[in-house]
Amino acid sequence: MKNSVRRLASTAMLAAFVIPTTSFATNGYFSHGYGIKAKGMAGAGIALGQDALAAATNPANMVLVGNRVDFGLDDFVPDRTTQIASNGSLGTVNYDANGDSSFLIPEFGYNQMIGNDKAWGIAVYGNGGMNTKYDKPIGLFGTTNAGVNLEQLFVAPTFSMKVNNANAFGVSVNLIYQKFKATGLENFDNSSYSANPGYVTNKGDDTSTGLNVRLGWTTQINNMVSVAATYQSKATMSKFDKYKGLFADSGSFDIPSTYGVGLAVKATPKLNIAFDITKINYSEVDAIANPLSNLTVSGNKLGSANGPGFGWEDITVYKLGVDYQVNSNMVLRAGWNHGSQPIPTSETFFNLLAPGVVEDHLTLGGTWTLQNKSELSFMFMHAFKKTVNGNGSIPASFGGGEANLTMSENSYGVAYGWKF
Repeated sequence: MKNSVRRLASTAMLAAFVIPTTSFATNGYFSHGYGIKAKGMAGAGIALGQDALAAATNPANMVLVGNRVDFGLDDFVPDRTTQIASNGSLGTVNYDANGDSSFLIPEFGYNQMIGNDKAWGIAVYGNGGMNTKYDKPIGLFGTTNAGVNLEQLFVAPTFSMKVNNANAFGVSVNLIYQKFKATGLENFDNSSYSANPGYVTNKGDDTSTGLNVRLGWTTQINNMVSVAATYQSKATMSKFDKYKGLFADSGSFDIPSTYGVGLAVKATPKLNIAFDITKINYSEVDAIANPLSNLTVSGNKLGSANGPGFGWEDITVYKLGVDYQVNSNMVLRAGWNHGSQPIPTSETFFNLLAPGVVEDHLTLGGTWTLQNKSELSFMFMHAFKKTVNGNGSIPASFGGGEANLTMSENSYGVAYGWKF
């Protein structure tokens, strides 16, 4: 046991230091799923754990996946374009936000059984993020090329156990690291708009840390049907001090709570169907949810206790996935993920920085079992192009008009796993 503890601690430290964080946005700014296998099934996995990344979706499933190690890498390729239209100062201008066009998202999971009814392990993964890097200044924002970069890394030590043969419970303590920077917002970096001038833009990278807890439960109703539920608490993060003039409450940028339920059905001996419903509570975080009118109407400056944010609303995400055992060495997967995008049409102006508007995702995937019984998995995700037009979303004090957001995404992932 002592050797196992040392091995897990060393692995966790190595993963936390060598796995870089990355930027992506699918369901708002959260990933559409965690683990290459689950990603190939649209992210569905609350009631169907498949690898040592299961803790990121439902920690209860770790005791059901057995002893294993998994490494994965996902190449995420978003396409972000925006437009300012009918503005009194700029007229109509199109912008390309793809200065950074490809992001590598690594993941790692380790799980070890303790007897037949308990397990402990760790999952290391990117929870979410957002990136824009414009090819030119947005004249209403500032004089240099605008953009933001938000990255979130979760390191999740996990314990899970079976209680009788039907129920499994699990808990993960998520150790969280965030990184953020903003550029091109010079027009807001003054006492008219910010409670802390000099801390709005072009301050380089800033970091933030915190933690939260994810709880999970899975029960097997019969040989064909499992149901499950999971809850992740809000994470209170340390503040981005370099951007205390941008984010509400002097640089606060917490991570909202989530909860969800899942169903898994073994429809035939070869076919599994998984369906998840997840809620992401963006309204809990002022920097994400406060509307721009807190500034333009109420007079609360950027960085103040009730300062403006991005105006995002809570979203509900539906994930439907299937896998099919083609033969003893091959499983194929597919899925559909739909989440209502979080940005109201009235809030598109500030969201030129964070146009996370995609809603529908198609996924494909598969796993080959190799001769040494290790596994090679792959997945592909396409998020269909979505445009949100913000008629009248640019305040009159900025010349009026509309800010229009367009986004689509592709993602390609591969993972290697083995049982021990």
